[in-house]
Amino acid sequence: MQQDYTISAIATAIGEGGIGIVRLSGERAVEIADRCFRPSGGHRLAECTPRLAVFGRIYDEEGRFVDEAVCIVMKGPHSYTCEDVVELQCHGGSLVLRQVLGLTYRLGARPAEPGEFTKRAFLNGRLDLSQAQSVMDMIQARTKASLEMAAGNLQGRLSEAIGNLRQEILEIIAHLEASIDFPEDDIEEVALGEAEMKVEHIYGEVQELLSSADRGRILRDGLRTAIIGRPNAGKSSLMNLMLGQERAIVTDVPGTTRDSIEEYVNIGGIPLKLADTAGIRDTDNLVEQIGVERAHSYAREAELVLAVFDGSDGIQVADEPIWQLLSQCRGRIIVILNKSDLAMQIGEEEIRQLAAQKEVENLYCIVSMSAKSGTGLEVLEKEIQNLAFGGRIGWQESVMVSDARQQDILRQALLLLEQTRITLMNGMSEDFVVIDLRSAWEKLGEITGDTIGEDIIDEIFSRFCIGK
Repeated sequence: MQQDYTISAIATAIGEGGIGIVRLSGERAVEIADRCFRPSGGHRLAECTPRLAVFGRIYDEEGRFVDEAVCIVMKGPHSYTCEDVVELQCHGGSLVLRQVLGLTYRLGARPAEPGEFTKRAFLNGRLDLSQAQSVMDMIQARTKASLEMAAGNLQGRLSEAIGNLRQEILEIIAHLEASIDFPEDDIEEVALGEAEMKVEHIYGEVQELLSSADRGRILRDGLRTAIIGRPNAGKSSLMNLMLGQERAIVTDVPGTTRDSIEEYVNIGGIPLKLADTAGIRDTDNLVEQIGVERAHSYAREAELVLAVFDGSDGIQVADEPIWQLLSQCRGRIIVILNKSDLAMQIGEEEIRQLAAQKEVENLYCIVSMSAKSGTGLEVLEKEIQNLAFGGRIGWQESVMVSDARQQDILRQALLLLEQTRITLMNGMSEDFVVIDLRSAWEKLGEITGDTIGEDIIDEIFSRFCIGK
């Protein structure tokens, strides 16, 4: 599906670097590059061997030198977009890249839209839609685990699973239609019986894929996590320990943390969007009051709350606001009994009794640790892994859904398959079963882009960065 126009964009991150790349794709990519890039050997760019790095210089329309560069020509269909692609690898300054980019525009290219290179790869059949979406997951991956998930989907792991399910549905449809077209062969009961068993299997497979969506979303976007507690409980020390650096200020003065500090941290491959909040207490200081209000907001919206208590001090009256807040939290709660290197004045059983008494419903577990020495950090990491993946073993090799759109499609497909099961149980004719199955088949095709409208495709790729 060759486009009738050529696009151009800066393909590397904005800022200073050793190399910056301006990428062109389309029918006139080589022609445009040939008009501004002069190989040092004196020959024309169109005569150079494809995929061979060629050193030369870039000149503007008036023959003024712009930059030294390396140029690589990739002829379609053997390129990322399946079109002719040219990369001008310049020095990585933002000004020189903008000059080269503007030059390509003046010579006939137009600015690429967000994600348009990958969109062309999809439209030209190099990638399906789930693979195209995994490209951005690769770029935005924050941990090795999230990168592995994105890489698996880029290689077609999810595509293959969806393709297999759609093929199974087609086989059921073909069998049922055969019984409709040839009623004299008396295969109706056999066809319906086999359809019922196969639909049950497909239903289970879709359920399994849908159950992976939360794990995939966590790997992709991170788990929103709030650290709460009263002043000097050890919240900032815990955050510094988890980050492996002194990010938050730690002192013996209550109220040191007056604002919320946000950082991403990698816990056993799980990205946590970690927020260290102000110590929760009554205060007359206006700035601290604002920090406490933000702490309440973070905790209520968080998917995971790390509630830090000073285990060496026992439970005090000052902890009452913490328990009140925990009873309002929607996310799972891990209670951390900090300062285990000192004599502990409270244990797990007392915490569980307090949680029940204070109507804290989302308590997940209790961990004793020392944020100062690091003792207990491995236990905390293990509990967070179990919470995120449900103790699942070998999740790295499994197919995972990471996108809310894909999750919603699977949920709709599951409803259509449920309708198919009801149709079969009610003994309705093959025609009605086929209608339900074909709807499920079409719905699943939206994940890979086989059955999807152009407006949805445009909306998906509009979320991509320009140059990819």
